[in-house]
Amino acid sequence: VWYLTANLEDENGEPLGMQWTLFRQAQQPMAPAASTAVADLGARPNAEPWAPDQLWMAHMALSRGESHRVAERFARGTSMPLPGAAQQAGVTAQPFRAWLDDWRLESLTSQGDELNRLRLTARAEDENGPFGYQLELEAEGPLVRHGIRGFSQKSADGQGSMYYSQPFYRVSGEVWLNGERVAVSGRAWLDREWSSQLLSGNQTGWDWFSLHLDSGSRLMAFRLRGGGANHDDYLSGSWITPDGEVTPLTAATLTLMPQAFARADGHRVPVRWRLTLPEQNLELEIAARHANRWMNTSVRYWEGAVSVTDAASGAPRGQGYLEMTGY
Repeated sequence: VWYLTANLEDENGEPLGMQWTLFRQAQQPMAPAASTAVADLGARPNAEPWAPDQLWMAHMALSRGESHRVAERFARGTSMPLPGAAQQAGVTAQPFRAWLDDWRLESLTSQGDELNRLRLTARAEDENGPFGYQLELEAEGPLVRHGIRGFSQKSADGQGSMYYSQPFYRVSGEVWLNGERVAVSGRAWLDREWSSQLLSGNQTGWDWFSLHLDSGSRLMAFRLRGGGANHDDYLSGSWITPDGEVTPLTAATLTLMPQAFARADGHRVPVRWRLTLPEQNLELEIAARHANRWMNTSVRYWEGAVSVTDAASGAPRGQGYLEMTGY
């Protein structure tokens, strides 16, 4: 999965939120010698040109106030395309490009880290008319790897994924919403994650946070419900300093507790959280900006912007995004 979220604001300071996600599922495992490098899809054993051994799905969302616009697309592809043949969806490493139809995330850099500068373009239409965005992203810090050298454990049984992020993007561009073209700017977070393992059979869903703190630090934290040693919750995360140094977080150094719930499209979801990091001397309150951020896609979940405040004083401490599944 390639997963991008951004906390944006217009020229009047009104907040907006956006999400763009590209999912890939192979129909059979990669060959043993295939690379796991960035964006390398790998070859399939006995793959044939034009054989559709890849399933692709993309989600986009654009939110402002009570408005939450969502779109979804699907494609099939092959890991062994004929030379020069166009594919409906795919990812290339050099130059970096991830796309499904005309939704695309692509590098603007020809040298060095391909993810340093990106452009994202996506448009869709629903019963309320067209919406979309064109955004440019520029990294102001390094890529970071989560877990142990990029291996992020997801349960006490050892399931996990390879997972890295670029949490230091400054973003600018424009969005199209309700017949308007709106100039926006803000901060964005890109995740890249892949795995050949299923989650634990006891897990019922997850709560995933990516936070930009006003101090310049970043925080990724998640709770996998039911993945602990006694079928309790499995907690993990990363504390990221402004210069990109990462401290892994565990249940011993991180707590996540829901504080309030609301209804979203008929589902009861936590919309206010208490997050505590004893080693960083932080106790934060995390609140959804709006409860109605349900992604009514084929795989349904909650995804939306959050505000971060000091739990004791209520002073602003940052902003970010929250994803919740299984509710």
